[in-house]
Amino acid sequence: MPKKVYVAMAADLIHPGHLNIIKHAQALGDVVIGLLSDKAVSAFHRLPFLTFEQRKLVLESLKGVDTVIEQETLDYTHNLRALKPDYVVHGDDWREGPQKETRTKVIEVLKEWQGELVEVPYTRSISSLTLNEQLRSIGTTPGNRMERFRRLLQAKCPVRIMEAHSGLTAHIIENMSFDTDEAHLEYDGVWLSSLTDSTAKGKPDTEYVDKTSRMATIADILESTTKPIIFDGDSGGLTEHFVFTIRSLERLGVSAVVIEDKVGAKRNSLFDPADNNEAVQDDIPNFCHKISAAKKAQVTKDFMIIARVESLVLNKGMDDAMARAEAYLAAGADGIMIHSRIKDGAEILDFCKLFRKLGHTAPLVVVPTTYNHISDQELADAGANIIIYANHMLRSAYPAMVKTAETILRAGCSKDVEKDLMPVKDLLSLIENA
Repeated sequence: MPKKVYVAMAADLIHPGHLNIIKHAQALGDVVIGLLSDKAVSAFHRLPFLTFEQRKLVLESLKGVDTVIEQETLDYTHNLRALKPDYVVHGDDWREGPQKETRTKVIEVLKEWQGELVEVPYTRSISSLTLNEQLRSIGTTPGNRMERFRRLLQAKCPVRIMEAHSGLTAHIIENMSFDTDEAHLEYDGVWLSSLTDSTAKGKPDTEYVDKTSRMATIADILESTTKPIIFDGDSGGLTEHFVFTIRSLERLGVSAVVIEDKVGAKRNSLFDPADNNEAVQDDIPNFCHKISAAKKAQVTKDFMIIARVESLVLNKGMDDAMARAEAYLAAGADGIMIHSRIKDGAEILDFCKLFRKLGHTAPLVVVPTTYNHISDQELADAGANIIIYANHMLRSAYPAMVKTAETILRAGCSKDVEKDLMPVKDLLSLIENA
């Protein structure tokens, strides 16, 4: 009777390294591939470009593969105990890094039935990471970008989104990542904030910057990143106008729009209500109508409309906030953003917990600007699954630019600021080598 060999892999982009592993496994017996789910891959790597079903279809077509099953987590234990393979085959590159503990666990579990781990020398001339980087440099399509956001919501919690207000800031977000012993960390998408887009243009955050100008910012960002984009749509404006905005965003490949339930002259939510007398919350039926009309207008199934509830900001209480959230979901909203100015974050955590306790499974978005001491994992544990850092790129850039300008003005030359600046040669090659 042939021996049973288990090989776990992500198999997003099949290359000679994968084929080498399968060849070694085939020499030992019948090969069962444990194909990692999107969630499992995202625990130590970027979300796969191909869906699970697409990756499974490719593997089932390969010579030497007898069976393909799903491995739902990075931990092999469940599948190994169910199959009790004679061998597990893996490249030797997992002895260090995020999968180090996984390897140790595999060895311990195999001892239960005298199974053996066989490690194949890593194919160093090629890697999935390198191929992913090359593929990312080519770009993506609007449809793929929208679909990717929904897949992220299924695969990761929390999904981390960072604000961008230009092509350059989007470039930073696209390329920012690092690995710890526990995980691969990167931002999952871009938030195009009304506040920072307006401020970067030298305009107030009062919906003064028109949609044409904001669409131009989107175009710059689209060229600098393959990641999903969430658009801050303010109130959405008139319902009759908002439906056209939806179609424009879809054509560009924006993944989601957030609209807030306020009417009248805009005043940023972070202002104290005492200084924010113009702020008026929309009535529930009118805002629900806007959501319903927008959902009917959208063309794709992947685009998302997220309703932002301002009840806590306007001191209307938890009951009003939850009633509105439930009404907006019933009207067709794909998710809820809950906003708060309170620095301790208690009411945000309470809302998140109550939202999930009531059985809602829709995406829940939080923006920890004021309650910045609460970690993204704490927010996720409470029930939030999208964390937006909404204005930090611009807020960090402005003080640095002011300091540079002042130092040069005072000194009469730029020598003293050079130590804090990017070298000109690096600036010249920054985007060329992207």
